[in-house]
Amino acid sequence: MSIRALVMVAALALALAGCGGESDGLEMTPSEATKEAEALPEAGFRAELTLPDPPARLRAGEKHTLRVLVKNASGVFWWARGGAVNSRTDNKFYLAAGNRWLGPDGKLVTDMDGRHGIGRDLRPGEQTEVPLAITAPAQPGDYTLEVDLVQEQVAWFSDKGSPTARAKVTVVK
Repeated sequence: MSIRALVMVAALALALAGCGGESDGLEMTPSEATKEAEALPEAGFRAELTLPDPPARLRAGEKHTLRVLVKNASGVFWWARGGAVNSRTDNKFYLAAGNRWLGPDGKLVTDMDGRHGIGRDLRPGEQTEVPLAITAPAQPGDYTLEVDLVQEQVAWFSDKGSPTARAKVTVVK
């Protein structure tokens, strides 16, 4: 029997028998495994966002990929797609990071020029990194780059009381 055939037989045997490993207390029940996407409960809108190496300086209109660390600071399991199954075609319920630019006076300059979904489901306390493509404002000056998390077409996490991540950025010609 070939190695490939042996691997397939072993995988099938494990699937039929169950993995038999230690439980981490967060196993999915059959109803959870087929759960359709839905809005997070109010308590689920708690995140810790960190910008490990934000740019201190960008050229006007420059594109930059920002590293965003996203931690589930709630007691609720986060499905990256809003559920085990999301058959919608409009991204509703997906979790994503987005950014906005604020002027020196704190007023909005550019709203959500970048958006990127979280790449995996997160248990409470787990963290992942999101590569967020941003574009510096067109006019030189001192700005605040603000990053927030959103459950698409439901709510921004900051609107539910979760803190955003911020960095000062000088935009030059």
